[in-house]
Amino acid sequence: MLPPPRLRVGPSGWDYPQWQGIVYPLRPPRRLHRLEYLSRYFDTVEIESTFRQPVRTEISRLWLDRVKGNPRFQFTAVLGRQFTHERRLDAAEVSRFKEGLWPLHRAGRLGCLVLQFPWVFRFTVENREFLIQLRRAFHEFPMAAELRHRSWLAEEALGTLIDYRLGFVNIDQLDYTSATPPTALLTTGVGYVRLHGRDPNYWVREFRAGTEDGGLDNYLYSPAELGQWRERIQHVHAHATSTFVIAANPAGGKSVVNALQLSGLLDIASGAETLHRAVA
Repeated sequence: MLPPPRLRVGPSGWDYPQWQGIVYPLRPPRRLHRLEYLSRYFDTVEIESTFRQPVRTEISRLWLDRVKGNPRFQFTAVLGRQFTHERRLDAAEVSRFKEGLWPLHRAGRLGCLVLQFPWVFRFTVENREFLIQLRRAFHEFPMAAELRHRSWLAEEALGTLIDYRLGFVNIDQLDYTSATPPTALLTTGVGYVRLHGRDPNYWVREFRAGTEDGGLDNYLYSPAELGQWRERIQHVHAHATSTFVIAANPAGGKSVVNALQLSGLLDIASGAETLHRAVA
């Protein structure tokens, strides 16, 4: 049996109609499923749809079946916006959100739950306490927080993440006032890197309004820009139990292009590809 990889690279999301003819065949075979197709090339994909609505258990089980050809595959998932943006911690909503993820978690296929906070979420006493409440509400899952305001780089803020076993999401985003710069930080055994792209049309709306309207970042990283992240990723990977690197710039399939380029830079072959070579 292949050992589980400690470093996984993949895109955020897979169910984008605009990917047809770009990422997926223009005229796909009848039984081709998009997730199964991506699992041939990547050992992880981030479930971004959970940011908008919880997944149903029957869908999670279907996803498990789609990735069975890659024994090293793990999902990550984004926590719902009702928790991170609307700050609702209703017990019924928490239970419903967890319910859909249990099949993935119990199968050992869920590597991390990502708390994606807006730039306006700054390090304050109130926000620190809310973050702790969220951690306790979802304590069963490995978690990492994406904190887009640089105030969270303060020693006390990072100490909070360590104390409550919350990973730190190292992000690439548009350079903006007090935005978190590129980092290579690790606060738990799970390392996480998220490359969002730098499309100003996407980011200015997020920074100014503090909301995410479902638009897609239309930015393709150059090889030189990806190369700048290689050393940071390797630093995180060297000290982490497992590391996830997610390309979150999906417009036009750019996330898949950049994830494949990163896999090459980091000398990664997917579990499905490695298994095929071992059997051949």
